[in-house]
Amino acid sequence: MSLDWIYSAISWILLTWHGIWDALGVPDDAVLGTNWTWVLAIVFLVVTLRAILFPVFVKQIKSQRAMQALQPKVKEVQEKHKDDKEAMQKAMMELYQTEKVNPLMGCLPMFVQIPVFLGLFHVLNRLRPDNLGTERYGWSAEQFYDATHAGLFTAPLAGKFGSSAAELEALGASGGAVKVIAAILVLVMMLTTYLTSRQMILKTGWAEDPQQKMIQRMMLYGIPATLLFSGALFPLGVVIYWVTNNLITLGQQQWVLRKFPPANLATGTTPPAPVTP
Repeated sequence: MSLDWIYSAISWILLTWHGIWDALGVPDDAVLGTNWTWVLAIVFLVVTLRAILFPVFVKQIKSQRAMQALQPKVKEVQEKHKDDKEAMQKAMMELYQTEKVNPLMGCLPMFVQIPVFLGLFHVLNRLRPDNLGTERYGWSAEQFYDATHAGLFTAPLAGKFGSSAAELEALGASGGAVKVIAAILVLVMMLTTYLTSRQMILKTGWAEDPQQKMIQRMMLYGIPATLLFSGALFPLGVVIYWVTNNLITLGQQQWVLRKFPPANLATGTTPPAPVTP
């Protein structure tokens, strides 16, 4: 199935914000080695997408609340079938179906954002001087040229920590600058990814359900760890997108958790400490 519609949609939002900042007089020439119209276009691409996905985010929180309320029944099932893993899993599925709770709903925002992330990765990956397809997905040749030569503190947005010497030469970039900026951004990306998961667990505690607990562990430790390696393959523009997304998520979670506190907080009890089980 063609994903061109995703690439075109991402490009349209990105180019629209670039046009807005350009019309508002934001310097398009490098200031402090940064082309702010393109950097801000990526940042507000995230703002736009997070606003669109906010209802999905709220649904995620409500699903987690439902899972919390279900914990006493989950414990009963686990105790009843503690010697039969297969029977326990079957009983768990029946319980979820009866109560109309989906334990995977907590990962829904991440699943929804995967196509968006891949779309942005594909679009920014095309920003290479040797790429002749300059007018695909709604880009003009001039926009493509400007974006290809845009940078963050002299490091091109299309550059990566793992860029080869030939790729950096084609972008007219210094290998040292790209690696330093990319390394800093990747570390920030890992930290903020960890903090978004930790923030949620601090408020709700570790799940009793083994499947939910496994998902929590993966979100808290697994994903940040993989970013240490995969981050080297991401263009700087994608890393900026990821970091911005994490920061907005931290803010949204803080607001939603205050507005819809977990049951244990609403009743004044203390949630379980987020210690590695």
